Amino acid sequence: MILQRVAVVGAGAAGLCAARHILSRLDRFAPPVLFELGGKVGGTWCYDERVGTDGAGRPIHSSMYRDLRTNLPKEVMMFPDFPFDPQLDSFLPHQEVQRYLERYCQSHHIGPHIRFNTMVEKVRPVVTATERSKEEDRTLWEVTSSDASGCCKTEAFDSIFVCSGHYSDPHIPDIPGIERFKGTVLHSHSYKFAEPFAGQSVVVLGAKASGLDISIELAGVGAQVTLSHGQPPLTCPLPAGVQQSCPVVAVEEDGRLLFQDGSVSGADILMFCTGYNFRFPYLDGPQLGLRIEDHLLSPLYRFMMPPAFPSLFFIGMCKLICPFPNFHCQVQFALAVLEGVVSLPPRAVREDEAWLALREKAEQGVQRRHLLVLQNEQWDYCQSLARAAGFTPLPPAVRGLYEEVWRQRRFNSVDYRGRNYKLIGEDRWEQIN
Repeated sequence: MILQRVAVVGAGAAGLCAARHILSRLDRFAPPVLFELGGKVGGTWCYDERVGTDGAGRPIHSSMYRDLRTNLPKEVMMFPDFPFDPQLDSFLPHQEVQRYLERYCQSHHIGPHIRFNTMVEKVRPVVTATERSKEEDRTLWEVTSSDASGCCKTEAFDSIFVCSGHYSDPHIPDIPGIERFKGTVLHSHSYKFAEPFAGQSVVVLGAKASGLDISIELAGVGAQVTLSHGQPPLTCPLPAGVQQSCPVVAVEEDGRLLFQDGSVSGADILMFCTGYNFRFPYLDGPQLGLRIEDHLLSPLYRFMMPPAFPSLFFIGMCKLICPFPNFHCQVQFALAVLEGVVSLPPRAVREDEAWLALREKAEQGVQRRHLLVLQNEQWDYCQSLARAAGFTPLPPAVRGLYEEVWRQRRFNSVDYRGRNYKLIGEDRWEQIN
């Protein structure tokens, strides 16, 4: 049997998960090749205090900040087949997640298959006609990469797993007149710690996880924070130094900020906590039948595959998910496709289903930029992947604890991380303090 060759782009959590499961199937797959832009594993969990570019002039990938703690407990975050150290608290500093991923890498002997400090320059499909007209054309993938010395090489693979994430290219919304703002403008991607902002007035745009957490950190060093967002007002208690406001809509001639309700205010800092763009500079979207937009990658069959190229897999593109368990399910489904365990419907059906999934969400009033948000749908999604590919589904206790923590965050965004939890078998969890 000819073993299938798989290229994995990225050695963060998703890439390591892909490699771990490929290495468990060496009767069907050659050892994978992982292309990693940085010098170590971990992806976005790999904290880098530098801002802008690294020593080689490449953009800093990680958006991690110094004092980040996880907003999900380790009992929910973990890969289902690889628990965290049980002695650790449920909510972890990012350094512990980085150590966990390094341990995962070592335990599954992934390291020898990673090419560090290597940039993927181009991924190109080479389609060859199959012998039987009933079958779909076969695709080989040419991957061109360059190492730190600038040496380029091109290699052929049977499949590509895109695991480079979508938390490294900052999204800056268009605010008319922003060039008139007299203070400092930055994105949370470049935020590392709170102390430089002590005593300053900071307008934080966006009240999702990073916006809220960074606002609380800034208030802790005496900054006066205005949390500007378009959601319904947060009902959880906020620190004394944090007030909420409606969105910033423009910058006035005198450099002050104009808010949606007509009020005007000055500020020292304008910080965008407005998410990240989908960027895959090594892919040609039109060639793959894909639209790569700031907040949307479409169409993707099962939120993973371009309908025309079912040997190209995007792992972890959905938002508001339990990331590591989601990667675990997607990777196993993808490998089952490559092994022939999962029979895919014809290309036209895959395309129809991919567009239908987005259209149904749009008809429910979901904004285009949120069409890849799964949240409550993620459990049925992962269950359907497990059912189709024949692997063990996620334990019900993971969903139960995830939903409990979301409830706690709504009521107490400052202190909810003080609780610790324990999974009891497949179906139950308990709070242990």
